[in-house]
Amino acid sequence: MEKVPMTAQGLEKLQAELKQLKSVERPEIIKAISEAREHGDLSENAEYHSARERQSFIEGRILELEDVTSRAEVIDTSKLGGDTVTFGTVIEVADEDTDEEQTFTIVGPYEADISKGYISTSSPIARAMIGKKVGESVEVTTPRGSKSYEILSIAIM
Repeated sequence: MEKVPMTAQGLEKLQAELKQLKSVERPEIIKAISEAREHGDLSENAEYHSARERQSFIEGRILELEDVTSRAEVIDTSKLGGDTVTFGTVIEVADEDTDEEQTFTIVGPYEADISKGYISTSSPIARAMIGKKVGESVEVTTPRGSKSYEILSIAIM
């Protein structure tokens, strides 16, 4: 089985979501299905069908989270060097065309959240920057085209 790299915080977040689904949402949806059944004809019962769809989603998410957490490989970012871009580093970059500065944190695929600046190790930006040092120019090919960035700083999470 392929290991899934993640930070300790990322694993804790997934485990908390799994616990919430199993201990709160699963019992609630079972109760909702039971109540909807009491309303009679199931073929025309929108509440029942909606509850069953929600149950299907919850069960699927539980299976996914159990799989991911069992394959999680927690990487201690404090033990990583800070002179090159690696998993767990926070990088500040400048767009070479617009001089716009952005900050990215390189994390595992299940922790990625672009709205917070967390990018997956498998994203085009992270793949292009891993192994680079401060001051280096990086050409990133994305679905929107090519962009050039200069690495301004590298820090450990």
